[in-house]
Amino acid sequence: MIHAPFVSPHAPPFVFVGERLWLDFINTDDVRRGARVDVLRDFEQLIRWLEATSVLDSERAAGIRRRAQQQPAGATASLADARRIRASLRALAERGAQTVEVRVNALGEINRVLGRSAGTRRVEARADGSFVRSFVPVGDAFAGLMIPVVESAADALVTNELVRVRRCADARCLHVFFDSTKNGRRRWCDMSTCGNRAKAARHRRRVSESAVAARAS
Repeated sequence: MIHAPFVSPHAPPFVFVGERLWLDFINTDDVRRGARVDVLRDFEQLIRWLEATSVLDSERAAGIRRRAQQQPAGATASLADARRIRASLRALAERGAQTVEVRVNALGEINRVLGRSAGTRRVEARADGSFVRSFVPVGDAFAGLMIPVVESAADALVTNELVRVRRCADARCLHVFFDSTKNGRRRWCDMSTCGNRAKAARHRRRVSESAVAARAS
């Protein structure tokens, strides 16, 4: 099943089409209106994204925001670390299934982050009745922020999901996604955007070719 994107009310908006947490995180490195955009433009946007994906609940997010005000250098370093992780995971998503070196490098990055995992893992109930796993680090409030993201990537390695990870077929789009279709032939991150653009382009091409053929006859 191909899901339509969920767009949060925050600006720039968060788009969730990856079907896996780590892929949605990669997609915060995006293209909007033809320009490369880092959706995680500051530490606050990182916290908002983690809230939107239920990695952080509102109570933990509020505590981390307070810590960021007290330790702005720590927040800045945490954002830089998140971007470093994202770059490594993008390489894994785009080339990891074919390239051993990329997998090895990503594994090193994943294990670097998992090495911070002193804390408590819990399963929590959401308001809608569903459940979500959470990780509450002990000590440094910033240290465990990326652990759920890299755990999601680790799951992809362990379960051999990389063979089903795709980049959108639109060359102008950076989105990556997990192809959950039965035939494994999903091409677009979302049919209502990239898929429709491709469909419209094919229609214009057919009309143009028909016009040329008509003039030549």
